[in-house]
Amino acid sequence: MPTTTPEHDARIAKMTFASVYPHYVNKVEKKDRTQGELHQVIHWLTGFDDDRLQKLIEAEATFEAFFKQARINSNAPLIKGLICGYRIEDIENPLTRQVRYLDKLVDELAKGRKMEKILRTG
Repeated sequence: MPTTTPEHDARIAKMTFASVYPHYVNKVEKKDRTQGELHQVIHWLTGFDDDRLQKLIEAEATFEAFFKQARINSNAPLIKGLICGYRIEDIENPLTRQVRYLDKLVDELAKGRKMEKILRTG
């Protein structure tokens, strides 16, 4: 299984959340999930409410800045599996792992998984 490279990690750190967010919205809405549900998932992972999320989008915060301000949910390590060809639990770079946590949660939401399963509560 491939492991991330320093170049890959640096590229992810410099990407802006605002550039990826519309893709998250499209992905979940195409599968009959809502932007509200997406925000619920983001809030669970990061602690950001809608206002804070909007400010980070408007500021074009990089993923590095985005996750530096986040309070990562203590259950986040329960997010496991493959995303973009990487096994999440094997990603050594903490920021890259956090971005992939978010990607995985969005995928699960789009795949119709029950919210309590996505939020690792049941």
